[in-house]
Amino acid sequence: MSDDWNEDFDPRSDARERALNVLFEADVRGDAPSVVVARIQVPLDDLTSMLINGVTEHRAKIDSLITTHSHAWTLDRMATTDRNVLRIGTFELLGRSDVPTAVVLNEAVGLAKRYGTDDSGRFVNGVLSAISRAVRSGESTSANSSD
Repeated sequence: MSDDWNEDFDPRSDARERALNVLFEADVRGDAPSVVVARIQVPLDDLTSMLINGVTEHRAKIDSLITTHSHAWTLDRMATTDRNVLRIGTFELLGRSDVPTAVVLNEAVGLAKRYGTDDSGRFVNGVLSAISRAVRSGESTSANSSD
């Protein structure tokens, strides 16, 4: 039996997706992410937990950066998926210097395209590119680079 089904599996991408699902549910229900995590029967991996906790702990700064760089889009006006993808991406830009900017943008744009609207990928790319220029210097911000 072939292992071809597992070739595209990336545990880091999977962790980002799980973090998005938890943050999305918390946002929609108006719960703290810790409440959503407590309801989950299967333990979360370390990266998923770190992303959720990082977004939660730094949310005021993250939301401020998103608001500043989203050009006339308030957080409340953004689609819930886009808002939470932006939160994860912004946290990674701020708190995960080991992850290249292009990877952060690629992963966020991928999540936005998969779970958002037809325009989500472009919107997330534009906002995160602007944030990356403000918080990181000297790196490429192209969302078309490879992981």
